[in-house]
Amino acid sequence: MKTFAAVLLLVVGWPLSAAEWQVAPGASIAAAIQAAKAGDTVKVARGHYEEHLLIDKPLRLVGSDRPTLSGGERGDVIRVKAVDVLIEGFIIRDSGADLTAQNAGIYVEPGSDRIAVRNNALVYNLFGVWLEKLKDPEVSNNRITGKRDLSSARRGNGIQLYNTTGARIIGNHISFARDGIYVDVSHHAVFRGNTLHDLRYGTHYMNSNDNLWEDNETYHNRGGLALMEVRRQVVRNNRAWGNVDHGIMLRTIVDSVIENNVVAGNGRGFFIYDAEYNVLKGNRIIGNQVGAHVSAGSIHNDVDGNDFIQNREQVRYVASHDEAWGQKRGNYWSNYAGWDGNGDGTGDVPYEANDLVDRLTWKFPLVKLLLNSPAVHSLRLIARQFPLLRSPSIVDRLPRMQPSNPDWSQWLDRPAY
Repeated sequence: MKTFAAVLLLVVGWPLSAAEWQVAPGASIAAAIQAAKAGDTVKVARGHYEEHLLIDKPLRLVGSDRPTLSGGERGDVIRVKAVDVLIEGFIIRDSGADLTAQNAGIYVEPGSDRIAVRNNALVYNLFGVWLEKLKDPEVSNNRITGKRDLSSARRGNGIQLYNTTGARIIGNHISFARDGIYVDVSHHAVFRGNTLHDLRYGTHYMNSNDNLWEDNETYHNRGGLALMEVRRQVVRNNRAWGNVDHGIMLRTIVDSVIENNVVAGNGRGFFIYDAEYNVLKGNRIIGNQVGAHVSAGSIHNDVDGNDFIQNREQVRYVASHDEAWGQKRGNYWSNYAGWDGNGDGTGDVPYEANDLVDRLTWKFPLVKLLLNSPAVHSLRLIARQFPLLRSPSIVDRLPRMQPSNPDWSQWLDRPAY
């Protein structure tokens, strides 16, 4: 048995090369890491430790009963430069605040493949977890908050990924950073079950392909989920509500599937800009200022089976020609003024998003007070008979008479931004 500030315990049944080092309050975690060999476990008892750790070999750093590791508001709290490292069960706090140096609670250097960061609280760090140029990282079930007393522009991001492949970012709760999850040039990743609020963007995501965004919740941010300059994304079962600008931004995105998401009570539910050859289906767009803002040549998208319900403007469409949506099933539009004469569940006249009434409400907002009046319904029908009065529009030739999702009303009660 060895002692110096940590105690070495050989674990029965493990290979002789694998050992467990136990660190008690008053002892040095850094000394235990230095003494440990590749594959060992350093287990830290509950207590307060003010240290800056460098992990330069494969090992497991495990907290017992949530010990606190503080960086004293200087530099990085933990820096990793080895493969196959696990960090689990700590309160990791008080990094420095130098954006140029990218101070972080956990800074993972290039090549440190298969890092796993699990079940920690990362508190009052500039960046929570920084991941760069590595494969198969996992960041799961952590609670991450930034330096909330700094302005948004001076904060770092909760989780930062650059040039990674195969990341698994799962079940994290992130708030009061700059962006919750910032992703650039990172592919074949899974982002699932994360909760992101009180941020600039819940997720800010660029130049990355072949990723899954599933079951994440973004609320009370400037923007919810922002996907920019990407291909082959699956964006499924996410909830974006109460965000000031947009719920989900689809900007310069192709060959992607956006399905079964809820965007409710945002400035814009969907902001669709320069998006082509995507599928948008089964989404609930509810109670936003603008349900979908569509512009910059967003064409050839299959937009079908969605519910547009009680948005102040269902679609704001900026283009030079009509774009057809709902060509197979049709979408539901709560302000549809047509009828269903044969009772097949589909309206007998097309829905047009940018008709004369919509343009009047953009120019004269008080017109919205009359939207349900017989006079406004008549004006919509008259405008359709005179092509000179219409502008290019989203046209749904198969508008459904009833929404697809029966649980839509619960989203009207969520507090808006």
